[in-house]
Amino acid sequence: MAKDLFSNQASLYAQYRPGYPHELYEYILQQVTNRQLAWDCATGNGQAAVELANYFEQVMATDISEKQLQQAQPHEKITYLVSTAEQTPFNDNSFDCITVAQAYHWFRFGAFEKEVQRIARPGAIVAIWGYSLVVCEDEAMNALINTFYRETVGPYWDKERKYVDDHYTTVPFPYEPLPSKDFKIQVQYNRQQFIGYLNTWSSVQHFIKAHQYNPVDELTAAIEQVWPGDSFKSFYFPLFLKLGRVMK
Repeated sequence: MAKDLFSNQASLYAQYRPGYPHELYEYILQQVTNRQLAWDCATGNGQAAVELANYFEQVMATDISEKQLQQAQPHEKITYLVSTAEQTPFNDNSFDCITVAQAYHWFRFGAFEKEVQRIARPGAIVAIWGYSLVVCEDEAMNALINTFYRETVGPYWDKERKYVDDHYTTVPFPYEPLPSKDFKIQVQYNRQQFIGYLNTWSSVQHFIKAHQYNPVDELTAAIEQVWPGDSFKSFYFPLFLKLGRVMK
């Protein structure tokens, strides 16, 4: 069973986590021939599921966190369910496309593959993607971000975070490989929004539990020195995709 690291900050996650670019879905859907049923696994607050509903007749969206699902946007084509990635209530040979956004690194890979083989239709597409450390247009901000990420909360990341740092090049992905592509998530944050995003980090929550104070508060004082006022700054997240086909 995957870890549930985001229930406590589910509302922050829904408010401050970035969405995914339209170009990503268009690229994935080029490989999908049948568009009846998609499964968005570890859907969180349903960001990807809502986009998939534009392409599929029906979307099943699951997560282990009921609190995350409570933040999800209702949609007539989406059914939200509490379920693990490795054991679902779905019928055999049901899905045309299976997606995992920013969550695959938490899975038990072998058990997930077994479940995919059971519920996917022959030739179904599996798309997993994630994004790594945020990058700012301002080099002074980048210095603060990198120090905070690697030194302040670095020891408090779960070991699975390394898969994200490696851009999923080191995760098992036992499907027929299809051509992949890198993308960028472009965002504009004001200072309050950026601080809100930092508070969604699981490492920050681990730090708070260990030390009984929030390290983001100290970082905020340093950010205010290089980012006065309430202006917006441009950021981007490097986004990486692995794409494959289920062979039976």
